[in-house]
Amino acid sequence: MQTLFIGATGTNVGKTHTTLLLIEGFAKRGVKVGVFKPIETGVKEEPQDAALLLEACQKVNSKFKTLTPKEITAYTFGLPAAPFCADTGHIIQKNQIMKKYHQLSSLCDLLLVEGAGGLMVPIMKDFMTIDLVKQFQAEMLLVTPSRLGCINDTLLSMEALRSRNISFDWCVNLHQEKEYFDTVSKPFYDEVFPSWWSVQTNLNTFISSYLL
Repeated sequence: MQTLFIGATGTNVGKTHTTLLLIEGFAKRGVKVGVFKPIETGVKEEPQDAALLLEACQKVNSKFKTLTPKEITAYTFGLPAAPFCADTGHIIQKNQIMKKYHQLSSLCDLLLVEGAGGLMVPIMKDFMTIDLVKQFQAEMLLVTPSRLGCINDTLLSMEALRSRNISFDWCVNLHQEKEYFDTVSKPFYDEVFPSWWSVQTNLNTFISSYLL
């Protein structure tokens, strides 16, 4: 069983959108794919991101058909905030997250794990999202935005991943302020990262190379 962690430079960047495309893409190549949303905040009744991921997964993996959205999460909280802040009762435990991780891993060949917010979002006071990637011994796909400021966000996230020796690839989700991307951000990426790619253009190439 392999684990691919889908993270981002921050919130509302496109993790769920990218993960949905990955579910479809891997399944088309015969991979029995599963999904895991360890923590979701801002939940009123049903975790919305987890529901979207599960619906897509159930179409391609029969072992997920009987599960509910909450059953592909370890924790859900009502407050739309970082997990540490949303967890007002301080109930989060790493072993509970790992227990759920192992349960879902047993139902698939590739588990796609979607993080919450950016890499340094606190889960506990001394345990961040990036530490969860390390805990899972996962490879990482870093999704970055196209809005103004994305270069800084991308480089800082790369530095954090390298500091923890986490293997990663990265891509741009051309969504926010994409009409300005070609002039305010793309020139730098072209110069420094000539093989950079976007969710919209090369996700299938990434999937194929991941499976090699």
